[in-house]
Amino acid sequence: MSFQKRLAANEFVVLAEMHTPKGVNISRLVNDARRMKGKIDGVVIPDMDNGIMRMSSIAGGVLMQQQGIESILHVYCRDRNRMALQGDILAAHVLGIQNLIVAHSEDIENGDHPEAVVVNDLNEVELLKGIAQLQRGKDMEGFELDGVPTFTTGCTIEPFADEAQMVQQLKLAKDKVAAGASFVITPAVFDITHFSGFYSKVRELGVPVIPTVFLIKSLAIAQYIATTEPSSQISNELISRIRKSPNRDQEGVKIAGETIAALREMTQGVLVQTLGWEHKLPEILDAAGM
Repeated sequence: MSFQKRLAANEFVVLAEMHTPKGVNISRLVNDARRMKGKIDGVVIPDMDNGIMRMSSIAGGVLMQQQGIESILHVYCRDRNRMALQGDILAAHVLGIQNLIVAHSEDIENGDHPEAVVVNDLNEVELLKGIAQLQRGKDMEGFELDGVPTFTTGCTIEPFADEAQMVQQLKLAKDKVAAGASFVITPAVFDITHFSGFYSKVRELGVPVIPTVFLIKSLAIAQYIATTEPSSQISNELISRIRKSPNRDQEGVKIAGETIAALREMTQGVLVQTLGWEHKLPEILDAAGM
């Protein structure tokens, strides 16, 4: 069953995020995908996420399709103008990719090409409207298309540090849904109780909500996130649990699995981020009882 049909049927979906290589060696990407075939419902392919130059996400999406795994591409406003975005989106459809996520673009200054020119010809809501217009058979200037694409398009909600920011993000998400987003990806969940309060509000958008589950690979990473991203809600108890564990790598896998199991009772799916440890995905899903 396709990703779109599973969402429509209100079935729980499991997505895994996999990055394309910084180069042309695709062996690791393909091997990781093969390990996950049959265990996940789709692979999310970021497009130069965090401002790091990598192989095009379209190539990564096609590689996933070749392995028999449905792909979902990130689409950003940072790097391309409206003409290039529309051209790439049409190309993705022709190559068999029918799932998109209009995602927030990280600041280019934090990437590996800090002198690159930022475009931002469109914002996320405008891009979602543009994708919807393509599916109505016209480009963003109103010219008719020769052949009409179809997509399942989602959006993201960015992390928020306080109530005011949460309200702002929810309002923006509402605008994104009105513009054509049919599902929402939330920030990483580290505290189920805290997420429950947010979820009660975000579900009012009326579309499937798919929270992110982030694999904590080390104590240092947990401490770094807790210090630099207070919105993450990583508790002292969680950090203490990892510190006391005789096998901290495995503890991170257990925590991710427990988080997925808890979210399975609430939401319509999860997006698992492992940031280079895609080989751990089967263990995480086993820990989740899936």
